[in-house]
Amino acid sequence: MFRYQILIEYVGTNFRGWQIQKKGKTVQGLLQDKISKLLKEKIIIYGAGRLDVGVHAKEQSAHFDCRNKIVKFDRFLKSINHFLNKNQIAILKIKKRSNNFHARFSAKMRVYNYVIINRISGPVLDENRVWHILKELDLALMKSAARKLIGTKDFSTFRKSSCRAKSPIKTMKSVKIKSSKDKIEIEFKSQSFLQQQVRSMVGCLKYVGEKKWTFEKFINVMNSKKRALCAPPAPPQGLYLTRVIY
Repeated sequence: MFRYQILIEYVGTNFRGWQIQKKGKTVQGLLQDKISKLLKEKIIIYGAGRLDVGVHAKEQSAHFDCRNKIVKFDRFLKSINHFLNKNQIAILKIKKRSNNFHARFSAKMRVYNYVIINRISGPVLDENRVWHILKELDLALMKSAARKLIGTKDFSTFRKSSCRAKSPIKTMKSVKIKSSKDKIEIEFKSQSFLQQQVRSMVGCLKYVGEKKWTFEKFINVMNSKKRALCAPPAPPQGLYLTRVIY
């Protein structure tokens, strides 16, 4: 068997998330179907992360095994993208990997970006690609709060009740907030994340930026480890899986 890693870009708006569901169209399901037909054998795709409904990917990583060696990568990419592009999916790159490689378990770091448009006018070009917030956000306060998320902590406050992770303790490598005109981007780096963790953290940072919460309230909520005290999670359309580092 030959193992290949693929890097995938997609718009998550019209999918029921990454992972195959009993009902509804998913990115994993569509990839498996199209690659299986192209290679004329049953293919199972293993992704680096299980993205929720409506979340996008700039470079999702996945792998699959097949019996026959793929010789011409350019031809493979042209052929498969012919079927995927109309569904707003593109395979950007394919790499030969050893059988020890696993898209999920070999990952050393995952990078997520959350994008906010902070202005009165709603987004047109970026519709369903950002979170539109009308009230002006205080970036200095948000940056101060974001720094408190860095390090090894119990992130139970930001964990969805249905999360199946064995432990709520994660190590946040970095949280960076940058802005350009009315666009704000928040970058999160960690080896792994709890279910809905990024969106929950963004929701709380938004409360700080709007001055609904003081800096002290943010710290108390984070340290409480109580999901019930968390701000409403940010909507999925502003979230992007940007990169998986091995």
